[in-house]
Amino acid sequence: MVSASTTAAAPPVGRQQALCESALRKNAWRMLPLLTLAFIFNYIDRTSVGFAALTMNKELGLTATQFGYGAGILFAGYALFEIPSNLAMVRFGARRWLARIMITWGFAAAATAFAQGPLSFYALRFLLGVAEAGFSPGVVFLLGAWFPAQYRVRMLAFFMLGVPLSSVIGGPMSVGLMQLDGLLGCSGWQWMFIVEGIPAVLIGLAVLLGLRDHPRDADWLTSDEKGALIEMLDNEPRDKPRKTLLSALRDPRVLLLAAVQFGFVLGAYGISVWLPLILKGHGLATMRIGYVSTIPYAAAVVGMIIWARFVDRSGRKILHLIAACLLGAVGLAMSAVSKDIVAEMAGISVAVVAVSTARAIFWTIPTRFLTGVAAAGGLAFINSIGSFAGFVGPSMVGVIKEATGSFTTGVLAMALILVGSALLSAVLLFFVKKE
Repeated sequence: MVSASTTAAAPPVGRQQALCESALRKNAWRMLPLLTLAFIFNYIDRTSVGFAALTMNKELGLTATQFGYGAGILFAGYALFEIPSNLAMVRFGARRWLARIMITWGFAAAATAFAQGPLSFYALRFLLGVAEAGFSPGVVFLLGAWFPAQYRVRMLAFFMLGVPLSSVIGGPMSVGLMQLDGLLGCSGWQWMFIVEGIPAVLIGLAVLLGLRDHPRDADWLTSDEKGALIEMLDNEPRDKPRKTLLSALRDPRVLLLAAVQFGFVLGAYGISVWLPLILKGHGLATMRIGYVSTIPYAAAVVGMIIWARFVDRSGRKILHLIAACLLGAVGLAMSAVSKDIVAEMAGISVAVVAVSTARAIFWTIPTRFLTGVAAAGGLAFINSIGSFAGFVGPSMVGVIKEATGSFTTGVLAMALILVGSALLSAVLLFFVKKE
């Protein structure tokens, strides 16, 4: 028989859970559409340079090596300023600092239209990287303050949808804007950079006005929802939390995660930056390149949401991270040895689905043991090392392409590096006791 005291105590527990679920739904609708839209244009402004290259390289006199270096140098600026940017975010608040990042990167992206040759192209791309520094780990830090661990893979997967969606939207948009060639005396690639930089400024202003730093400040939640959510987050178990930046940088888990991310980010940017020129090598016209290049990323939109939901249910994040890295390597190897464009695009599609999912899974792991300043600085350190791969990947493929005359060896090298990320992810199992 159930006692009166037990019966009386049960409804508050059920009500607490209902309040938390209501708060989390409201948070998701309030935050994720805006942050995902920001991420879409973040990636468009990083990678649309691959479409610009279809005509820009000839106008500016860029070789394959120079273009690869210029496309990648953005990530050198990003990596160098990542930790200072995220420490500033702790000081000024995530909402204000993320808005600042978006507004300045929008202006920097538009300014790329004024490149006159290799040196100015390098300088403007580096400046764009400096402006963007801290965005991705800043969003991860922000979402960690609003969503408990059992929801984070799904929340981060929705946010990370910005990566494949940026290519689904950005490809046709970029080649469409390039048709403005000659308007007001500007080349099509210049119009592309100018127009695609504007949305980031507008989204930055929307973030400043519409988001908050902490659930206690959320004017879209009731006081009961705030209390229930804050209690849920405060009671969340964490694995040996680190609270200072120095302790985070000494943590072997942080160093391993940085190395793991280096591998799959290298693959991601190696694909996205060079894909338009790979397709051009098959004789496709500019407009068709814009549409065909969306295929792998449309597959990733569906694939990563399905995979992320399964990861949340299973809870085995590291095992799924290993599988994603290995599948990405298989996809790249398949594309490298394929002579037929259909088989090559199938391999690239598999790789993009796997790498996109790896990114979403990955960012749920460090937030389990990093808090406060350690979270801001540690996440920034991990992402800065990963971002440096964004410099290495395009540059490596460019050098190999110029030396060999084909993309095959460069793509196989990226596949091998993804295998290395899978092996390092397996080592993580010895350091992260609870998934």
